[in-house]
Amino acid sequence: MILAVVFGIAIVILVAYLFSVQKQLRSVNMQLKKRLEENKLQPISIELINKNLNNLTMDINRLLKKEEDWEIQRTREEKNFKEMIANISHDLRTPLTAIKGYQQLIRSEELSEKQKEKLTIAEKNTDKLSDLIDHFFEYSYTLNAERNLKYEKVEVSQLIADCLAGYVSLFEDRDLKIKFETDSFAYSYIDREAGMRIVQNLIKNAAQYSAGDVTIRIYVSDVITLIFSNVVDHHVDVEHIFNRFYTEDETRSRNRGLGLSIVKLLTEQMGGEAYADFDRNILSIIISFPKYDEKINTILPSESITS
Repeated sequence: MILAVVFGIAIVILVAYLFSVQKQLRSVNMQLKKRLEENKLQPISIELINKNLNNLTMDINRLLKKEEDWEIQRTREEKNFKEMIANISHDLRTPLTAIKGYQQLIRSEELSEKQKEKLTIAEKNTDKLSDLIDHFFEYSYTLNAERNLKYEKVEVSQLIADCLAGYVSLFEDRDLKIKFETDSFAYSYIDREAGMRIVQNLIKNAAQYSAGDVTIRIYVSDVITLIFSNVVDHHVDVEHIFNRFYTEDETRSRNRGLGLSIVKLLTEQMGGEAYADFDRNILSIIISFPKYDEKINTILPSESITS
């Protein structure tokens, strides 16, 4: 009889202990889940019931602390790297300006045809280097700057027309024609300066890499969609074209990535999307912006662009 009572008490104690352990495990699980969902940094707490469980909790906390320290270090190093890139791209402009100046001085002198030919090659490569540095500077500036986007009602077709006016000579030099199609006014709610950067980069990209005429289309639906299409004479990897280090032809260093990575970055900052399509030697860069809604954008400008 006494043995049965002792055995019964032992079972009750064991069940209570197991229940307590399960309760503590659920508590640890809930704390981890809350930490992930709410992005909080508080350590995991547990009552001292089981030594092994307590050791496990301490190990989890140590692991979480290491992860926090690593993330802080990674963020700091990334910021330093971006600042370094910005400084390098800025510093490169000074000697490059000097090089261009000396090339202009040499051009003004009497040169043989062979010398003029060599100077022209040097000038073209200097211009390419200048363009590359400008892209690096713009990209690093865009990454580092705490952008204070000033949203306003923008008529996109007029924005594109204004940008195109600045690149007429570039298209004429390459003997390219532009077909601009839009069926209605396209009002979006974006930062005008960022929008102009996007369109200018797309225009330069089309002019520099097109093997035929360029078509620009605007479609108005639930969003404003811009499509920049042009013929290319080589394959394009649309999966990586927005990568800032993307190069189509390594032998000629044809780098699209810097300009298009800026396009994608600014577009997404304003709540839009950017992607590419390649079909039958036609490359299309597709950009979508939120459509202007007078009822929403005039009341909640900051939330409406990201909703």
